[in-house]
Amino acid sequence: MKHLFFGGIHPEEKKELSAGKPLVTKMEPGQVSILMSQHIGVPCEPLVKAGDMVKKGQKIGDGEGMCVPVHASVSGKVIAVEPRRHPSGQEITAVVIENDFLDTPDTAMTAHKDYSSLSNEEIIAIIREAGIAGMGGATFSTTIKAASAMGKADTLIANACECEPYLTADDILLRTSPEEVLEGMRIICQVLQPERAVLAIEKNKTEAIGVIRPLLEKEKKITLKILPARFPQGAEKQLVQSVTGREIAPGELPISAGCVVFNAGTLRAIYRAVVLGQALTERIVTVTGEGVNNPGNFYARIGTSYEDMLKAAGGLREETKKVITGGPMMGYAQGDLSVSIIKGTNGILGLLEENGDKDDYACIRCGKCLTVCPMKLQPLYLFEQAEQRSVEGLKHYYLMDCIECGCCSYECPGKVPLTARFKEAKQLVREAGK
Repeated sequence: MKHLFFGGIHPEEKKELSAGKPLVTKMEPGQVSILMSQHIGVPCEPLVKAGDMVKKGQKIGDGEGMCVPVHASVSGKVIAVEPRRHPSGQEITAVVIENDFLDTPDTAMTAHKDYSSLSNEEIIAIIREAGIAGMGGATFSTTIKAASAMGKADTLIANACECEPYLTADDILLRTSPEEVLEGMRIICQVLQPERAVLAIEKNKTEAIGVIRPLLEKEKKITLKILPARFPQGAEKQLVQSVTGREIAPGELPISAGCVVFNAGTLRAIYRAVVLGQALTERIVTVTGEGVNNPGNFYARIGTSYEDMLKAAGGLREETKKVITGGPMMGYAQGDLSVSIIKGTNGILGLLEENGDKDDYACIRCGKCLTVCPMKLQPLYLFEQAEQRSVEGLKHYYLMDCIECGCCSYECPGKVPLTARFKEAKQLVREAGK
């Protein structure tokens, strides 16, 4: 079969664990921990203090530059403003709120059921005020992405590929709230005025495709693009090539090829911000894996602990070896289940088997890693440079173009921890550049 982009793999999907179950919408944690860093950029400064009463949707953190504001996901009392563990492992300031279970709404934002009269600047300002960041996992400021694409993008792509094994959050989003995703696309189309808009989805999501297809029959600008299931199809550069045939040069972003990509969940958040006047305080999270007793999808409050999420999914099996944020390919292990979900948390995965680094690895120089790297890099040589801690060598082999997809590690018969070393080596290059 001809592939639409170079490299990639098709690992066992295992989406059936959560895909066939109804979305759980009633998630009522007794306490939420809202981290002040849920985006790429400078963390927010807290706008509240311990003892304050807050409303659901109230802005409780903000800042300058690339900062994206954060909001209370419940109403109640602030019981602490203190460092808490981020899913990345860092200690980040968090606003801890005791839920009063009243969901008293904040009314600072305005609903615009007819947004056609809004200017581009007004829509972009609403997106920022709602605290929207990329919900596919990248958490880049949606405001900055949209503003930087104005007048430059001829193609808007809604990313609903969800190519990671196990994860089905975007799948069930399209099955339960397709009109909201499509309306989010229309709002962005009003701002960017692209020549075409494409909703891209992998063919393994048959139920979602069946829901979306009839909704687009009379649509003039938005089309449906069904792609073969292949990882990492959802990565921006690979998705642009799959949809348009355009290749993005090393170091460049999709806008250099006239494209802009938004995750399906991000587009739904845009709809809710502009049309309903609601800040981003909730998202769908897949809690799944063989180590979880009752896998499923949950519409969860931002700031809910992993412990509470896993409890809602029936808890972990006794023999569970590892809990991962995200999917098994690009996710990372958690050692503390008190961490809370953030805007980019699309999955929590419990595994019965270890899939981390092994001490008994050995490169047999088979070259398989070269054939699956979607960025056309040379993982074999990058690994050698990483072991030698050669910053110049790492730059020579374009380490910073690595998207950390894990294809090379997955395919390596010698179980060399390629991706893990590349993540460490990137930090080495960054520090050398300071």
